[in-house]
Order: sequence, then structure tokens, then C-alpha cells
Amino acid sequence: MLPAGAIQFLSLWARVEHDKFSLIAVEMTAAVVLIVGLNYVRRSIRDRALASAAAGAGLVSFFPKRMRAAHRRIKQLKEEQGTGRIIMVMGSSGYSTFVDQVDGLSSVLDKCLGAKILLVNPYSREASRRMQAIAHPDCTLAAFREEVRQSIALLKRLNAMGKAVELKLYSDPPLIKMVILGDYLRLQHNHADLDVQTMPEYVLRHNRKDHGFYSLYSHYFAQRWKSVEISEYDLDTDELVYRNGSGHEIRRERFAIEAAPDEAGALMEHLDHARIQVHIG
Repeated sequence: MLPAGAIQFLSLWARVEHDKFSLIAVEMTAAVVLIVGLNYVRRSIRDRALASAAAGAGLVSFFPKRMRAAHRRIKQLKEEQGTGRIIMVMGSSGYSTFVDQVDGLSSVLDKCLGAKILLVNPYSREASRRMQAIAHPDCTLAAFREEVRQSIALLKRLNAMGKAVELKLYSDPPLIKMVILGDYLRLQHNHADLDVQTMPEYVLRHNRKDHGFYSLYSHYFAQRWKSVEISEYDLDTDELVYRNGSGHEIRRERFAIEAAPDEAGALMEHLDHARIQVHIG
């Protein structure tokens, strides 16, 4: 004997079969379900292909905007990957990376073995051009130089504590903001006329096949770090050291950033106000 449910289904289908409108409704419903199901399968296959491509490229996180989830993820990476390692950083002024307590690496620098830092020379022509291109009242050349000065002051304190901190200043336009923490790399695009903090942030992970973007950008950092066109900053003497291709010193230049007495208070107030706004946001 057929189950009661099957008997009821056959009875219902017999009535539907002889009712034109019911038959059309069933066929339309079946067609909609089939279309939705096929679209879901196609989208799932496409998403799996994109996920596989992202994994192969080493992309593990993407943050269009700096949201609370991004802060938690980045904080976790800093704690897990920064301790007992050599940190490599390439940026503009370094203020948001080192000094700003919202997104700073100051606590990680206390626990790392050492750091290699690449920042923009605040007295270079490109630094002036970038501030002019951003054209924002809060982004002035004087404020940029003050940010670089605070970053250098922090690195000097770490150097005095015995940390193996190396700083170099480059003079070409800043292209990217990059922080390498162990097997992870944080990346933002330094847009020509936009603040880097408004740009999306990517987190890349090193993979064993060495064909991901992590290897590409870490190699780019290594090439920039070894470039003889980039001067080394002596944190003990506040001098720029220039070397030849063999690594031998060829000359030194005195380098010191000091805010003018009438500007220092205003600049500090501006930077403190910016920190408060970031905390509130």
C-alpha cells in the first residue's frame, strides 16, 4: 500500500492536471525555483573560483573602510605576528603607523627584535608636491614635517633602548603604505591626491609556493631598501648617510626637523585633535 502522503499527493495532482490555471501556476513555480537554483549554483561556482584565486594570490582580508572589525583583525595580527620578529614598514610620514595610538605599532615595536623603516624625506620636492596635491586644510607641509619628527623621535627612543631600528628616507613619490609583520603584510595605496587613511586596506599572507602578492611586495620592499639612492638616517647623530653600491659610506649630511616655536603648539593641538576625532569615529 502507498503511504497516506503519496495518496494525497496523487489525488491533488489529479485535480491540478485538469485545472488549467493550477497547472500553469505549478509550472511557473517550478521554473522560478529552477532559475533560482541554477543562479545559486553558478554564483557558488564563481565565488569558489574567486576565493581560490584570492587564496592563491595570498589575499586573506579586505577592508574597504576602517571599521571596528578591521581594527580587531589588525590588532590580532599585530599581537600574533609582531612579537620576536623583524618588522618592515614603508610609508609616508609614519605617524599613523607608529605614533597614533589607534593604529600605532609602538606597542609591537617594544616586543619586536628590530625594525626596518622607509619614510618620505619631509624636505624633498615630492613631499611638498604631495601636500599640495591633497589640497586639504589639515594636510599642510608643516604638519607633515611635524608628523615625521614625531616618528623619528619614537624610533630614536627605541634605538636608545637597544632595539635594532634602522631608518631610511626616500625622496620619490610615496606609492604604497606597507607593513610586513611576519607572514602577513598590510597594504594601502598612497593615492596621488588622497589621504592614505581613506583608501581600502588589504591583508596578504605568505604562502609556500611564493607566487602570491606577499612575495611581490616583500621583494619590492627589499629592492627599495637596498637602493643606493635612498639615504640612511643615523638615529644617534641625526645625519643622513649616503653609501655607494658596495655599501661604503661616501658622505654625510646634517638632518634635523624642528618645529618653529610659534608653530609647535598649533601643530601639536592639530595632531591631538586628529587623534580625538579618530577615537570618536
